Amino acid sequence: MSRVYNFSAGPAVLPEEVLREAAEEMMDYRGCGMSVMEMSHRSKMFQNIIDEAEADLRELMQIPDTYKVLFLQGGASLQFAQIPMNLMKNRVADYIITGNWAKKAWQEASIYGKANKAASSEDRTFSYIPDCSDLPIDPEADYVYICENNTIYGTKFHSLPNTKGKLLVSDVSSCFLSEPHDVEKYGIIYGGVQKNVGPAGMVIAVIREDLITDDVLPGTPTMMKYKTQADAGSMYNTPNCWDIYICGKVFKWIQSLGGLQAMKERNEKKAKILYDFLDQSSLFRGTVVREDRSLMNVPFVTGDAELDARFVAEAKKAGLENLKGHRSVGGMRASIYNAMPLEGVEALVKFMSEFEKENC
Repeated sequence: MSRVYNFSAGPAVLPEEVLREAAEEMMDYRGCGMSVMEMSHRSKMFQNIIDEAEADLRELMQIPDTYKVLFLQGGASLQFAQIPMNLMKNRVADYIITGNWAKKAWQEASIYGKANKAASSEDRTFSYIPDCSDLPIDPEADYVYICENNTIYGTKFHSLPNTKGKLLVSDVSSCFLSEPHDVEKYGIIYGGVQKNVGPAGMVIAVIREDLITDDVLPGTPTMMKYKTQADAGSMYNTPNCWDIYICGKVFKWIQSLGGLQAMKERNEKKAKILYDFLDQSSLFRGTVVREDRSLMNVPFVTGDAELDARFVAEAKKAGLENLKGHRSVGGMRASIYNAMPLEGVEALVKFMSEFEKENC
């Protein structure tokens, strides 16, 4: 069976070059006689793998020496608790609610202190990014939190909020390494890797060094202290060795394509094909205001739930997989991450055009 075009929101499509290379090394990594999944994380060979991955990520993102890179388990969802545990010194934080994941992060932070809703787009089903130019920032807030790209609803912060001098913390799980980021604008920028960078099971956090201290909330578990992980080079306990290895290969793949600016241009080209079709379609329509559209996640509907279901089913038969929208919103969603080839988006638009002709 040939490979399908996989539009899953995560775990998601990986570069074929990376998959082929990993397959070749599965039984014997560079002559060591074993797989990366079998080797000790304390071995020199694995230390080289994690060191090289970090160096390549630093180069890609132009991460300053004043920031630590941590490869952590628990996914992005564990960060919803780890961030307030480590940063909420005043027990106050401001959250901008632009979707399910920002809302879950806000709910989790509320366990540890006063988590304010500084702004929200819930009034219109998270179909836009609220105006963040003059937010009612709490003077006592330890940080301002955003989810930069909203996987379920397909919105994206195209400019960062005015935090009025407060620390910015950003979840970039579904836009990680899809475009350049100015790391110095963030206190913490982190992302679960399973959407755009690697297999499921890990989160990468880039954290300003002065935020990594022993001054954490009482009761914070040892494993949940950033300092524990930073001091141990992300290996306080056995890390997700396989994930780090694959992410390292993805970093090199991005470098081979020209880096993050080239990746952004590639993603803009793909997204334009799909959005241009949606904007002129007589059957399908996008659900996000134009100025806040994501390059990574494109939700759309026909307006008829039965027709949506038929579209998803027929698309699957045509080799276009995982187009069903999130269970909380319905409709369809095409996640067109870095590894989705241009041909995949073109095939989707061709199928949508044919489906439209048959159903209008």
